[in-house]
Amino acid sequence: MRIISGKYKGRTINPPRNLRARPTTDFAKENLFNVLSNLIDFEECDVLDLFAGTGSISYEFASRGARSVTAVEINPVHYHFIRQTAGTLGFENFYPVKAN
Repeated sequence: MRIISGKYKGRTINPPRNLRARPTTDFAKENLFNVLSNLIDFEECDVLDLFAGTGSISYEFASRGARSVTAVEINPVHYHFIRQTAGTLGFENFYPVKAN
């Protein structure tokens, strides 16, 4: 999986094999963000990604300069992966949340 655009464009993220979530495909993300970019200004958005899975959509919003990104995940393995990846990439205003 990779980040399509923004500050971290082209950055590849390799989730471990023990993640049960399937990341959103690059093709689907490209289409989603093409539509969204015509409707909203990412830098003025506060994003809530429920059921974050691998965090793919959250990373994309953060890379594009969203004001804040909150990624909520119930699976502890997925949550730790999201938290670790966000830290590695150095995202500011990125808040992983472990749901119960």
